[in-house]
Amino acid sequence: MEPVVRSIAERLAEGRPLTEQEYQTLIEQREGELTAFLREQAVSRRRAIYGNAVFVRGLIEISNICKNDCLYCGIRKSNGQCSRYRLSEQEILACTEEGYALGFRTFVLQGGEDPFFTDAVLEKLIGQIKRRHPDCAVTLSLGERSRESYERLFAAGADRYLLRHETAEEGHYRRLHPEALSYQNRMNCLKTLQEIGYQVGCGFMVGSPFQTAAHLAKDLKFVETFSPDMCGIGPFVPHQETPFAAFPAGSAELTCFLLSVIRLIKPNILLPATTALGTVHPRGREMGIEAGANVVMPNLSPVSVRKKYELYDHKICTGEESAQCKDCLQARMRSIGYEIAVDRGDIKK
Repeated sequence: MEPVVRSIAERLAEGRPLTEQEYQTLIEQREGELTAFLREQAVSRRRAIYGNAVFVRGLIEISNICKNDCLYCGIRKSNGQCSRYRLSEQEILACTEEGYALGFRTFVLQGGEDPFFTDAVLEKLIGQIKRRHPDCAVTLSLGERSRESYERLFAAGADRYLLRHETAEEGHYRRLHPEALSYQNRMNCLKTLQEIGYQVGCGFMVGSPFQTAAHLAKDLKFVETFSPDMCGIGPFVPHQETPFAAFPAGSAELTCFLLSVIRLIKPNILLPATTALGTVHPRGREMGIEAGANVVMPNLSPVSVRKKYELYDHKICTGEESAQCKDCLQARMRSIGYEIAVDRGDIKK
C-alpha cells in the first residue's frame, strides 16, 4: 500500500472525515492490501457495536405501478412489457401476519410511486399494521412525497423511510432521470424526512451508467455529511426494457469495498447486503456481510408477484432469499460466523 493511501485509510479507520479527493484516491488506488485493511477495520467496528447480529427486514413489494420514468428502472412507466400489479390492503396485511409468525419484527413496504397509495390509504394501512403488531417497526420506501405527506405517515406510525439519492452529483442525476425529476427535490426530501424524525436511509447504485470515481467520492462525502441511519448500496444491474439495457452491470468487488468504507464513515449505520449484490454474485450477500454490512431483506411479497417487481434483469426473488426460507438464510449467515437477529434492529446511537 502506498504511504499516501495508507495515511488516508488509517484516518478513515480512526473515524476522521476525508475530502472528496481522498475518497476518490481510495477508490482509484484500491488493491488487495487496502481492501483487506478496510474490510478488517469495518468488521471490527461493526462487531464492537452490533456483535455478530444480522438484522432481517421483511420486504413487501406493494406495487410495481410507477408514475416516473427513470432510465435505469424496469418498472418505469414507459415499459409496456411490465405486467403491473398492486397489492390490496388485505394482501399486505396477510404478508405481515406471515412475516410476524416467521419472526420478522420490521416490515418494509416498498413500491413504485403509485398514485393509488394516497396519504389516507397509507395512514389506514400503517395503523392496521401497528395495531396488530405494536412491537414491530414499519419502514416505507415509496419515493418522493410532500412534507405534509411525510408528516402524516410519521404520525400514523411509520418509523423509517428509505429514499435512495442514487447519485450525489447533480449532472449525473440528470443523465439517469427524466426532466420531471429534480436532484434538488430528492435531496430536499431526504432532509425533510430527517427533520421530521424518521430513521432515514439514503443510497446509491454502484457502476451506474456514466458513473466515475469522482461521482462515487461525492456519494461517500454525502453519506459522511448527511449521516443517515441506513444506507442501501448495490451494483447497477441493467434491465432489457430500459434505455440502459446494453450497459454492463456494476461490480460486486467495488460494492463490497464501498460497504467497508461506509461502515467506517459511520460505524453504527444499518447497512444492507442487498438483493442486487446477491444477483450479480452467488455469494454476494455473504460477501457484503463480510465487508461490513449487517442487514438483509428477505422477500415477504406474495410469490405470484415477486417476478413482476423487476427493477432489473435476473433479480433473485424465490428460494433462499425469500422470507419463507429464513432457516436457509440463517444457515448461510452461520456459515460465515453470524446470527440472524429477530428484533426490530434499530440503529444504536
